[in-house]
Amino acid sequence: MARNLDAKCRQCRREGEKLFLKGEKCFTDKCAIERRSYAPGQHGQKSGQRMSDFGKQLREKQKLRRVYGILEGQFRRVYAEADRRKGVVGENLLQVLESRLDTVAYRMGFGSSRTEARQVVRHNGIVVNGRRVNIPSYQVRPGDVIEVAEKAKAHLRIKAAAEAAESRGIPEWLQVDSKALKGTFKALPARSELPSNINESLVVELYSK
Repeated sequence: MARNLDAKCRQCRREGEKLFLKGEKCFTDKCAIERRSYAPGQHGQKSGQRMSDFGKQLREKQKLRRVYGILEGQFRRVYAEADRRKGVVGENLLQVLESRLDTVAYRMGFGSSRTEARQVVRHNGIVVNGRRVNIPSYQVRPGDVIEVAEKAKAHLRIKAAAEAAESRGIPEWLQVDSKALKGTFKALPARSELPSNINESLVVELYSK
C-alpha cells in the first residue's frame, strides 16, 4: 500500500497550520507549529512573497491531501466521485473524505490520529455492520454501525484514544459509545459542521481548469 512517508510535523509546518497528524502531541506545546511556525527548509523563514492564485489553489489541495493522508492518485479519484454526485462539488468532496472508514474510525476515537486509525483498520481491528472491513478507503453510509473488533478492544492505545476523543467532543453526525468502542454513522456531515480552515472552493477551481 502506497503511503506518504514525509515527517508529519514537517507537513504541518509546510502548510503553516496544525493538521493534527500526530495525535495527542498536536494538543501539547511539543507541537512543531508552536515552536517553529515557519515553513521547513533553508528559505522557510522568508516572508512577504506574494503567492499566485494557482499557488493558493495548489497549497489548499496539498493541505487537504495531507489532512486526510491520501496520495495524489487517490485524491483525484475522490474528486471524480464528488464531481459525479448531485449537489455542490466542494461539499461533496469533504463528505466523501469524511465517509472514509479510516476517517470515521478516527472521528469516533478508535485511533489518536488518522494514521493510527488507518492502521487499526488495516489490521482487521474494525467491524462494519458485523463484518470485518480492512480497507481504509471503504465508504461508510448513513446508518452503518462501526465497532472495534473484540480482540482489538483490549488495546490500551485504542481505549486511551477513545477517552481523549470523548473529552474533546464527538462530531454531531456520529453517535458513539466510547466505553463499548462502538458507534453509528448517523448522516453525512453538513458543511457547517466541518472545519472552517478548509477552503474547498480553491480545490474545485484547481481541478476545474
